[in-house]
Amino acid sequence: MRTFLHYYLQAFKNIAKHSSVFTTMVLATLLYGFFYPTAYQAQRAESIPIVIVDEEHSQLTNAIISTAAESPNIEIKKVTVNFAEAEHMLKNQQAEGILYLPSNLSTSLRRGENGGIGLYLSAAYLIRLKEAGTGLAQAIGGVASDYAAKYSQISHFKVEPSIHMVSLFNPLSGYGSYIFPAVAPLIVHQTILLGFTMLITSYRERKWKPNTTEFFANFACAVTIGSLACLYLFGFIFWLYDYPRGGNFWGMLLAVPIFIAAVSAMSMLLASFLDVPERASHLLVISSIPLFLLSGLAWPHQAMPELLQILAWMLPSTSGIHTFVQLNQMGVSTAVVLPKLLYLIGFTFISLSLAYWRLVLQTHKK
Repeated sequence: MRTFLHYYLQAFKNIAKHSSVFTTMVLATLLYGFFYPTAYQAQRAESIPIVIVDEEHSQLTNAIISTAAESPNIEIKKVTVNFAEAEHMLKNQQAEGILYLPSNLSTSLRRGENGGIGLYLSAAYLIRLKEAGTGLAQAIGGVASDYAAKYSQISHFKVEPSIHMVSLFNPLSGYGSYIFPAVAPLIVHQTILLGFTMLITSYRERKWKPNTTEFFANFACAVTIGSLACLYLFGFIFWLYDYPRGGNFWGMLLAVPIFIAAVSAMSMLLASFLDVPERASHLLVISSIPLFLLSGLAWPHQAMPELLQILAWMLPSTSGIHTFVQLNQMGVSTAVVLPKLLYLIGFTFISLSLAYWRLVLQTHKK
């Protein structure tokens, strides 16, 4: 035990001495935790510019325009009678949407005729598209319902009751509350994978021949740093930015070392194939976006080719991201994520065994 503790503490000292490794494994997580969520503090896009084409100039259309003006989602840039002018503004990105109020709108509602309000939205930015559409739909629905109710005795036209949607696990429907809890495990994954791979490769560059105790002491050091990074992000940072958190606290505590052990084992295995530490950054820096896309949170797995689905679930990052989103935000029981945890344990055993064979057994044979 004393020998293990010596190598364990020595691994921390080696990380502190190696500036690139220390920056990647320790400082990067601290900085990412503050700066990454800052860009999404507003949570939702507001004041989306729109133009309104009002051909009727009636009491109804004035009410719709007034209600739309009160919505925080949208900002009315111009009210015009010329649809071509509004279309020109949309094409030139001066507005994100057009609300078209035709000349026969009031008559259509009273008679229950087909046709009516037109809504044209730019799909260049999906988040802005969603907020603009939500703001306009709320303004139109409320006013149209009140207007139709006045003529309910002489018209068969009825406006269906509006549905007020509230996200179950993201009450603010905020982009930050969606993206950062999913990215946080990937941040730890990448910092440990890159930093620890660089550390082990730097050992190998100096003809490192570890014994069993030293091998597992370095592995334990990486697991410790990664676990503390997870607790820092899932605890302090989630609290600081008020993200949904704490759904299954004990399940999260169980899953953290299992996930980090899988990443650390993969790092040691990968390092056994590299000749210089810089090679790790060449291979791994470009992998963050593909790993997130393969996680299935940006684009559902069901919409991916079957081969990509298989590849995605082979990666520990996919199981880790889904596990922590389910535990932290959704509050599922540990039994629900148990298959993912068992896969990570199996992945750790296989990767660590191969790494031990290459780094310990083979080096002592030479």
